[in-house]
Amino acid sequence: MNSTELLNWYDAQARELPWRVSPSARAAGQQPDPYRIWLSEIMLQQTTVAAVKAYFLKFTIAWPTVVDLAAAEDDEVMAAWAGLGYYARARNLLKCARVIVAEHGGKFPADRAALQNLPGIGPYSSAAIAAIAFDHAETVVDGNVERVMARLFDLHVPLPKSKGALTSLAASLTPQARPGDYAQAVMDLGATICTPKSPRCALCPWHDICAARKAGTAADLPRKLPKLKKPTRFGTAYVARRSDGAVLLERRPERGLLGGMLGWPGSEWHETLTDAIPPIQANWVEAPGEVRHTFTHFHLRLRVMVAEVDCHQSNQTFIAAQDFRPADLPTVMRKIWSMAAAET
Repeated sequence: MNSTELLNWYDAQARELPWRVSPSARAAGQQPDPYRIWLSEIMLQQTTVAAVKAYFLKFTIAWPTVVDLAAAEDDEVMAAWAGLGYYARARNLLKCARVIVAEHGGKFPADRAALQNLPGIGPYSSAAIAAIAFDHAETVVDGNVERVMARLFDLHVPLPKSKGALTSLAASLTPQARPGDYAQAVMDLGATICTPKSPRCALCPWHDICAARKAGTAADLPRKLPKLKKPTRFGTAYVARRSDGAVLLERRPERGLLGGMLGWPGSEWHETLTDAIPPIQANWVEAPGEVRHTFTHFHLRLRVMVAEVDCHQSNQTFIAAQDFRPADLPTVMRKIWSMAAAET
């Protein structure tokens, strides 16, 4: 079993992605930009290609190099990230850019171990950057690769127990020649042909050697342990707006969900709805309905309290109407604003 068939398929069928150097361009000598590869890999963590494309283009227009990103204002970067989720990634993005500039002269290290020492870069990302940006023969394993390997070798041990075995199988196929193209080829294969449902086996370059296709089990793999039911948490959010249009926002703590992001004042999120203390004294009115949002580990249900307050409200920091951009808020905070705005 070798990589030739897959690379031939990739040469003809590679997806066009804004951060990718095509196989033909790479063969002609064009080298990938490590900054663009790193940025795309951080954005793609637990997010789809379709969701990332627009964010990637926005970032690279605003900050075309890692030096530009390192010099950016934190609030501008966090606002540009809003809606992409997993906000710790955005904070680590800035930390990493600044380390690259301060300690590496603005250039990404090529070595996987050195990459993994940088903020926000873990085992998968370091392997992907080393392989794709620097053509190192590193084993790159994401969900697509796990699915391809499970089917190719007809492995029925369920995820996540099979992660180690699937990584070893992927490593056994990683070639010394064109490892960057190969890494992208396996991911493309999983994304376009060896899909979770209804895999298009007849179009697969590994059709003849796929053990699961021969056994008729491809559609059942990879097996996964049953997911635990997500708990539901409850809370209260407060939206105060002055008569001049200014709104009361607060910055969330650096650590934790939505860390460092602007949001509406509110209660902690608990398994039951508890009494909450409003941020200011006002005639609070509960908006009808509730905001529902799902995070990775739990569902969230929020009641929304709305109040109009006097322009001379003291001891509070209001964001002027002309400076308030709902699009800069995290998704759950935008949902809260939409409900509150409908009430005023």
